[in-house]
Amino acid sequence: MVPQGHPDLDVLLASVPAGDAEESDLAEITSPAAVVRRGGQVVAAAGYRRWPGRVAHMSVLTAPEQRGRGLARVVAGAAVAHGVANRLLPQWRARPGASRRVAQALGFRELGVQLSVRVADRVAM
Repeated sequence: MVPQGHPDLDVLLASVPAGDAEESDLAEITSPAAVVRRGGQVVAAAGYRRWPGRVAHMSVLTAPEQRGRGLARVVAGAAVAHGVANRLLPQWRARPGASRRVAQALGFRELGVQLSVRVADRVAM
């Protein structure tokens, strides 16, 4: 585990395509991050952002060249366990197929859809 905001997480985020980094939301976690290192470098990480209602919104990212090796499942499992140990309800928004497979492997079930709305600042008239 490394603290949220650890420089090694920034290195991982910078090493992946921007869309992958954004989808993972790893930069926004408020928990420590579970990590896997190869050659001293973080190649997979997971944590969560605490949401209202004691929800732990999961974030997971694996370096592209390390995918398909089960690393996302390892780090995500550790992050989920951390959230549960802190009496939080883990929630996973899984859009890409690989993310859905990891979530299912960890026992998450698809229950519905998520809608996010950003309210614009008030415009002076």
